[in-house]
Amino acid sequence: MFIRKFGLAFFLTCASSLSALAQKGETVKIAWIDPLSGLMAPVGSNQLKSLQYLAEEYNKNNAAGVKFEIIGLDNKLSPAESLNQLKSAMDQGVRYITQGNGSSVAGALVDAINKHNERNPGKEIIFLNHSAVDPDLTNSKCSYWHFRFDADTSMKMEAMTSFIKELPDVKKVYLLNQNYSHGQQVAKYAKETLARKRPDIQIVGEDLHPLAQVRDFAPYIAKIKAAGADSVITGNWGSDLALLVKAANEGGYTGKFFTYYTGVTGTPTALGQGAAGRVYQVSYAHYNMGGTMGKHLNGFKAKFNDDLYTGSMISIFDLLTGAMAQAKSTDPVKVAAAMHGYKFKGFNGEMEMRKYDHQLQQTLFISVWQKADKKYPYSPENTGMTLAPVKTFEPYVSSTPTSCQMKMPS
Repeated sequence: MFIRKFGLAFFLTCASSLSALAQKGETVKIAWIDPLSGLMAPVGSNQLKSLQYLAEEYNKNNAAGVKFEIIGLDNKLSPAESLNQLKSAMDQGVRYITQGNGSSVAGALVDAINKHNERNPGKEIIFLNHSAVDPDLTNSKCSYWHFRFDADTSMKMEAMTSFIKELPDVKKVYLLNQNYSHGQQVAKYAKETLARKRPDIQIVGEDLHPLAQVRDFAPYIAKIKAAGADSVITGNWGSDLALLVKAANEGGYTGKFFTYYTGVTGTPTALGQGAAGRVYQVSYAHYNMGGTMGKHLNGFKAKFNDDLYTGSMISIFDLLTGAMAQAKSTDPVKVAAAMHGYKFKGFNGEMEMRKYDHQLQQTLFISVWQKADKKYPYSPENTGMTLAPVKTFEPYVSSTPTSCQMKMPS
């Protein structure tokens, strides 16, 4: 009897130990579905390298003991092509995907993944959204299988306009944005929040232009100057921001720019030294944070002579490995349940993947383009310039409510 009891106890102990290490040594494939061709190819190339670099770093040591394999898939910034690449990823046995360039792409992927997961129990896929910031993705179009690691457009605009509120010289604003869901939302929330916080500010003009198609922004700069705007609010990214600020410099526009993506490939070089003190960025990170972000910035630059600016990918690996360790599994169903409401200390402070809508709650920063110095030494694209922090907003300040009615899996 004693032997039987001892044997059962030993078996249970071993089973528990095996369960605790069930995911250790497993390879987790993540498919990156973003542009590697067209005007936004430089952004996509940087972000794929960033994801691969971080995977290598986390493969050295992580809470779950897993290994990551990154599969890069070019979606040509097209929702239709993204669905083709999603199928390609599934055919390769991928259960985790990440994307971020283009909220219209993200919306198509969310719909497809919802349908796939409903029809294929046991083969569920998780969508790790690194940069697609349309608020609808965690409101009316929210999904249990979608997790956003960037702050959404409304959150960033709350922080940005709280900063603008304290700038009395901002009186006439021009809204210039890309003509798709993200750009439309930037304009919408800019008007709403400015009306609430600074009703004296005039919106003197508004334009939406095609995404990743404009090669000469001189006509837009002429309209901005003719409208008498002292400031521009733009959610533009990639070539659409780099070419915009290049046209502003060449056209002699000396107003302020309030941006979301100043640090993205090409824009630092386009800004040069002439834009010092006039260009601001709202983001969950900045170049001179030190700590984990600084470590990866410096490591990436040493390896590629390039800048790792998509810090949300660090949060993806932090949360994913923590959730896998907690779930003792790499099964997306168990990992999603662990990620739902997960709290952790990230590179920019305390973070929480809010369970109501799967929107990461995190600290936001306003930074300004200026000459790099001893206090803020990091120089993107070797310009001799940097983005220096001027204001910090704790998570509760920029957190916005959600209308998400999340459908939980059975």
